Amino acid sequence: MGECLCGSVSFVLSGPLRDIVSCYCSECRKTSGNFVSATSVKENQVHFIEQSGLSWFKNDLAIRGFCQICGSNIFWKQQPENGQVSVMAGCLETDTGLKVKAHIYVADKSDFHEIAGNVPQYNKSG
Repeated sequence: MGECLCGSVSFVLSGPLRDIVSCYCSECRKTSGNFVSATSVKENQVHFIEQSGLSWFKNDLAIRGFCQICGSNIFWKQQPENGQVSVMAGCLETDTGLKVKAHIYVADKSDFHEIAGNVPQYNKSG
């Protein structure tokens, strides 16, 4: 199960989750305050329990789902859409067993952020 900070968006994911990708691009930094770590599932594997606060912001690159009440950044969909939705890992309420599999757009990361470990790093998307 996952939810936003205030509970106005809550959901269950039914399907295999992709391991975590951490993105450091400027859009993710500006919408989250730093970088985002997300898993992904097929869009039809997201089942909403509550979505009264759910709102979507669309630009040429992505469609972002967020809570219009508390501001939580929850979902990300590629533009044009491909049937997948990324889910911000911080919104997941239960242990997942997922591991970080990649760091992307590391050339855009904040200068104060150091990436530790042996996980692959890519200047753009992997």
